[in-house]
Amino acid sequence: MLRSFYRVAAGSIVVALFSACAAPVPGRDVAALPRIVAHRGGTGDAPENTLEAIRQSVAHHADAMWLTVQLSRDGVPVLYRPADLSALTDASGPVSTRTAAELAQVNAGWMFRSRDAKGNDDYPYRRAPVGVPMLREALRAIPVGMPVILDMKALPAAPQAQAVAQVLNEENAWSRVVIYSTESAYQQSFAAYPQATVFEPRDATRTRLLRVLLNEGCFNAPGKDTWTAFELHRPLTVTEKFTLGEGISKVNATMWSGSTVACFRQRPGVRIVAIAVNSAEDYRAAACLGIDAVLVDSPAQMERVRAGIDAAGECPAISRGQQKAASLLPDDVARGPL
Repeated sequence: MLRSFYRVAAGSIVVALFSACAAPVPGRDVAALPRIVAHRGGTGDAPENTLEAIRQSVAHHADAMWLTVQLSRDGVPVLYRPADLSALTDASGPVSTRTAAELAQVNAGWMFRSRDAKGNDDYPYRRAPVGVPMLREALRAIPVGMPVILDMKALPAAPQAQAVAQVLNEENAWSRVVIYSTESAYQQSFAAYPQATVFEPRDATRTRLLRVLLNEGCFNAPGKDTWTAFELHRPLTVTEKFTLGEGISKVNATMWSGSTVACFRQRPGVRIVAIAVNSAEDYRAAACLGIDAVLVDSPAQMERVRAGIDAAGECPAISRGQQKAASLLPDDVARGPL
């Protein structure tokens, strides 16, 4: 697979972004297409947050890895998302009640369901168990040039941030990792580590998106080189307050649009990740908007979608100039071979 490596000239943060692995299609601007980020390692193709999922996503040409982190009982960062082990495994209880060694023996693929040749439900990983891996193992399994987004789960934030920082120090991995969390406590905890790259708080991203969508204008655009992420579509509840009560409306809002992207692009180097992009239609929409990367459940499926897109000819509502203006390469980024 052909890859390119981009280094911010004025800083120590390395941002790896990849070109496509397939031969260029005539008329297709490969570099303009959104990068594919494997959600929880590729939860649609293999048991999420496992080394097997990571292996498959690399084989399916994912450009980056999104992994979910919690702490084991003995303070080791491990990869698991739900609050209870019973959601995905053959065990039960919080991750924090078991050691990393015990979690390695849990079958993280117990609930992974697929279809067999006859169309019946199958649970293939009950025959081939996969454990809950440590973050350290995952970093060693992922190609060094591949960016890794770590989604921080569980509170309190400070102990987990400290444990993750220790692993990143020991694995020399700060330069390829970006930290994400819906909990602002993690932004605060990682502020103690100047080498950390952290997504802006989700509250800030959401508020800015809504203000633009509701025609309030673009306020407090992200600063230079900020990382941002939000769902492409998001169910929202709108509450209107009255003197004698309230009215509630539920809507399925499209959060990323030409206007919201333009607001976020006010300053150079801002990177936009659209979450929950799992259809060809949504991938094309993200490509037309100039979104940098999309978070997908199945890299295998989305790579086929990307391979079939002619980026130059499928965006009639957006000019080619607008797409290039929304390119993910800021002015101060220098390119070199990996």
